[in-house]
Amino acid sequence: MPFTPSTDTAEIIEKEAIPSLHFPTEDVLTDPLDRQRRQHDADRATALGNNYQGKVDIYFRTSDYITRRVHTSIWACHDNSLTLKAGVSLPLQAVLGFDFY
Repeated sequence: MPFTPSTDTAEIIEKEAIPSLHFPTEDVLTDPLDRQRRQHDADRATALGNNYQGKVDIYFRTSDYITRRVHTSIWACHDNSLTLKAGVSLPLQAVLGFDFY
């Protein structure tokens, strides 16, 4: 079942806390279609951040199985990670989904 922010609770954190977190070695999404959707949404969120300075909520899971949420702009989307505002990097395989506003 795809991740839906309305059905999952998430601890809200600041992007500055992300570098101190540990992430799972396996992808948090097991379904190839969910991974494809995540990639599409990541590209869309990057365009939103670069073209309109828009922010999104990014839901991700850490290695201690806690779902967290950060509200920020995405500056770049790479094959394996997202670059957030202030140069913070977030592994794409830890991302569960996005909320767009």
